[in-house]
Amino acid sequence: MKKALLIILVFIAVFSCKKKETESAETVSGEMPAVAITKSADSAREIAKEAWTYAFSMAMNYRTMHLYALDKTYPDYAGGFNKFKHYDKIFTAKDTAVVTPNNDTPYSWAILNLTDEPVVLEVPEVKDRYYSFQFVDLYTFNFAYVGSRATGDKAGKYLIAGPDWKGEKPDGIDKVIQSETNLVTLLGRTELKMAAGDVENVKKLQAQYKLTPLHEFIKEAIPAKKEFALPLPEFKEADLVSASFIGLTNSLLQYTSVNPVETELRAKFARIGIVPGKKFDPKEYTPEVLKAITEGAQLAGKELKEGTDKLANATDLFGTREMINGDYSKRALGAAAGLYGNTKEEAVYIGTRSDKANKFLSGKNKYVIRFPKGQTPPDKYFWSITLYELPSRFLVPNAINRYSIGDRTTGLKYEPNGDLVIYIQREAPKGKESNWLPAPKDAFYYLIRIYGPEESILNGTWKAPQPEQVK
Repeated sequence: MKKALLIILVFIAVFSCKKKETESAETVSGEMPAVAITKSADSAREIAKEAWTYAFSMAMNYRTMHLYALDKTYPDYAGGFNKFKHYDKIFTAKDTAVVTPNNDTPYSWAILNLTDEPVVLEVPEVKDRYYSFQFVDLYTFNFAYVGSRATGDKAGKYLIAGPDWKGEKPDGIDKVIQSETNLVTLLGRTELKMAAGDVENVKKLQAQYKLTPLHEFIKEAIPAKKEFALPLPEFKEADLVSASFIGLTNSLLQYTSVNPVETELRAKFARIGIVPGKKFDPKEYTPEVLKAITEGAQLAGKELKEGTDKLANATDLFGTREMINGDYSKRALGAAAGLYGNTKEEAVYIGTRSDKANKFLSGKNKYVIRFPKGQTPPDKYFWSITLYELPSRFLVPNAINRYSIGDRTTGLKYEPNGDLVIYIQREAPKGKESNWLPAPKDAFYYLIRIYGPEESILNGTWKAPQPEQVK
């Protein structure tokens, strides 16, 4: 059991989890008809393996939701549901709340609970600066966008509704955006330019991002609270390496609708007790079936870990339900490798753990990334390279406090022939400090982030150069 837990923790450490009981929000359970729990250990093992993979992304998403919206001891607690938590700083190696953070676009987080009523998002006019709001449902599907690419630079008001809302679009609302789930992660990104003091400009924009409950927007009475079968749980990592993942899943499924394409799948999961709003009781299972469910969950975790180790390109791991097209292994891999990744039309992430000789990257060596003249990442907005330690996936402490490098980096120098060479190593490269991205002493990887990727990236014509080891 301990070994399995360690395997899982390598890749699920998205946020530091603090133990604390919290008050719960309410919802309608949407409970399915009772289905007899299977008596076959073999059947239970296979169903559990598939169900764990299906549920993993929801669990990881909820871990973040719990911290921001429910855990009052969390340093970045947002104050509850439907409230923004803005970041107006550059992340450093001291920031370990989130893995694979970026310093390109300070975040604006909000965890929405749409069970009782919709919420209105208001954005100002944003010119000459990239920004976006990514709408992520509980499943982790990116179901909508507002921002530079999706809606342009004009101001707007957008009504965000849960699956059961059937009202009319109110006056003053530009668009109704409906989610499959009542719990939604709203993730805003606002470009931070390299100019000195630009963080103040970002702050001014963030102050104009607003969330308003529908009843306040249309000046009506607060709607009645809806009942629920199970309270929102406290996230426990140990639940993911045992049959207890069923209880967590049943609590979260209360906040979802059943998509027609998943009717048969949900019926299959019910055979091991996965039913929205149903309390998990180990006494309902034979010891053999309970053991098999735990084995299925652990096997799914092991396969997911192996998948993350082999991952080279995360381009197709994030998107709408239609884009993921029923591949729940892909959805889980996206949550494990980099939760809340953008849909590829918005931004592309190209990760590298190995050099050109197919050897793992290590701070014991020196590397260069060479972009031939005219072959830097083709983008509509900007690109960057950010380096992370392994296995933590945190930023790398270094003397010059440089954590990323890209086309907006001040003082970046090109070769006489027009090539751009980035130097990755522990010590500063003499005379090349402007193009240096400091490395840790041991294993690491880096991500190339490309905002507004051009078609040559999306269709695979443009290829990212591999790092080469040098003396």
